[in-house]
Amino acid sequence: MAYRAIESCFKHKKIVLGCVAASFCLTVFSMINNAETVSAADQLKLSTATLCEDVQNRQPQNAGVVFSISSGQIYCYTLFDPVPEQTTIYHNWYSRDTLTSRVKLQLQPPRWTTYSTIQLRESDKGPWRVEITDANGKVLQVLRFSVTE
Repeated sequence: MAYRAIESCFKHKKIVLGCVAASFCLTVFSMINNAETVSAADQLKLSTATLCEDVQNRQPQNAGVVFSISSGQIYCYTLFDPVPEQTTIYHNWYSRDTLTSRVKLQLQPPRWTTYSTIQLRESDKGPWRVEITDANGKVLQVLRFSVTE
């Protein structure tokens, strides 16, 4: 009788250990599967975003948050690193909360700099912002600035 009780315990331990092992394998598989489904857009990283008066040799020149109307134009410079795959971003320029320009820009792996620009007119004085978004409309960063005399 004691032999059958011990044999029964071992059978139950094997079943429990089998269930634990199967559960562990499913958990690991789920983690690996979820890691693979992270989209390239989620891996895209905006490293630098700045407003400036010019871009030379892929570098922003005279960065700032207040620009004189006499400068004539303003650049929105962005550096993405990493860029996992070719993708599209947008620079959305707003003057007093009104969208004035939407610039579509292409990014290439593994690292990419790009910029957009606006030409300033006398009527452009006041508060501005640039919303940098991915192809799905997710806002990556907002840059605020003013145009003065």
